[in-house]
Order: sequence, then C-alpha cells, then structure tokens
Amino acid sequence: MKKQLMFVVSLAFVFILAACGSSEGNEKEKETTTWDKVQEEGEIVVGTSGTLVATSYYPKDSDKLSGYDVEVMRAIGEKLGVDVKFQEMGFDALFAAMNSGRIDAAINDIEVTDKREEKYAFTTPYKYSYTTLVVREDGLSGIETLDDLEGKRAGGAATSVFSDIARHYDAEVVTYDNATNDVYLRDVDRGETDVIINDYYLSKLGINAFPQFDLVLHPDIKVHPTKQAILLEQEDTEIQKKMNEALEELREDGTLTELSKKFFLGEDASKQPEGEITEIEGLDS
Repeated sequence: MKKQLMFVVSLAFVFILAACGSSEGNEKEKETTTWDKVQEEGEIVVGTSGTLVATSYYPKDSDKLSGYDVEVMRAIGEKLGVDVKFQEMGFDALFAAMNSGRIDAAINDIEVTDKREEKYAFTTPYKYSYTTLVVREDGLSGIETLDDLEGKRAGGAATSVFSDIARHYDAEVVTYDNATNDVYLRDVDRGETDVIINDYYLSKLGINAFPQFDLVLHPDIKVHPTKQAILLEQEDTEIQKKMNEALEELREDGTLTELSKKFFLGEDASKQPEGEITEIEGLDS
C-alpha cells in the first residue's frame, strides 16, 4: 500500500510538472508577436491589390509595383529596417488573408470604420479623403442626389464601404474580381453600370488616366469623410506602435506630403480636406 501510494503521488507530481511546462510553453508562444516574426525574418509581408491607380498599381511601361500606398509602405519598411514583400490580391481577399495569417499587414486605401475596428487594428491614418461619384458626363447617369441611387447599378468590391453606401441607398452592387480601373470606368461609360462610388482622389485620378471615357466626378455630391490606414491583426499592438512611430516621422519630415503630391496630381491627401463634407446618417460601416 505504501509503495502504491508513493507511486500515485509521484505520478501526480509528474502530471503537475508537465502541466506547468505546457503552460510555460504556451505563455512563451503567446509572447511571440508579429513584430518578433518580422524582425527575425527581416521582412514584412503586406497584402495589396496592384490594380488601383495611384494607390497600388503598375505605372505604364513599368513592371515595378508603385503608388502612394505602396511607397508609403516602403518608406515605413526603411524606417523599421526591414524589407517589404507585397502579395497582390483582390480587396475582399485582403481580410481573409489577414485572418489566416498569410500576410502581416494590408495597405490598399482601406478605410478605418467602427465595424472593422471590432475585428482588426489600424495604424494612424496616412490619408484623409471623402466619397464622391463617378458618373456619365451626359445627364450625370440620372443621379442628382444620393436618393437617386435607388435602382442604379454601382460597380464596386463586395466588402467595401463604398458598396455599403450603394446598398444603403438601394442601388444594385455589381462586383468585380480585382479588376483594374479601366474596367470599372468602361462599364459606366458603356451604360453597363451607372456609377462608381469611391474615394475622391482615386476617382479623380481614374478619370484623368482614361480620358477616352466620357465620365465626370459628380459636381454636387461630397459626402462621407474618410481616413485610410494600414490594416493589422487586432492583437498586433507592438508592430502597430512601431508603424505609428514611423508614420509620424514620415509626416514630420514631409515624406507623406511629397508622395501624395506625386501620385495625386499635386494634392496633399495626408492632411484632412477642407470644406464641408456631409455625413451619411444611418450608414452601418
């Protein structure tokens, strides 16, 4: 009996040690952050579309990815002392890639919203803008106010805030799989869709880049002020802090302004736009 008792006690002690060791191992595992991984590998993997003119795209006659967002991310990488490796994918796929751990961050004119902040972390904004409409020059696609969006066909990504705005006003959203700007614009020009609801700067650049289409920015609709930032995992507080410090340096030394003016026809998107911009009441985003 005494030997049996000693055996049971010893066995219990082994289990306790094993449990403690497991707990310590898990704790160490939890302490490994995305920033640790980035430092160890010497690079940060960033998701982007590669199809959004001025933001993330291949300039004409170039095989090198560029754009405001891309160059901002490269400048951050330099500040952090790591290489930036871009993975190209559609806008909707960026969030799934973040959820699966396929990428460490995402940058693609991603708007900061209350709903997204429930699931993800964001850096401080590197861009401020608002929402406008791309419509046909002849008759403005029959749209005088946002209420006229009802029944119209709006081209956009399925999970974008701009498509949420279209649905909010009972428009039909026509989605694309990581299409380039000319595809969206061509469809409006041909009447296959009626409108593109999108960021002011990107819309202006798109129209300027493809003058063959008879399209304009709506002259009377300037709504939904926005701020864009880098998307991170919700628990990535350390890399968020590092990126915020880098962004602050880039803001102070004028790099953000310089890059913005380079890609946005001389306009500074790194600062909040002037003038009255109307909020959209009841928008769930």
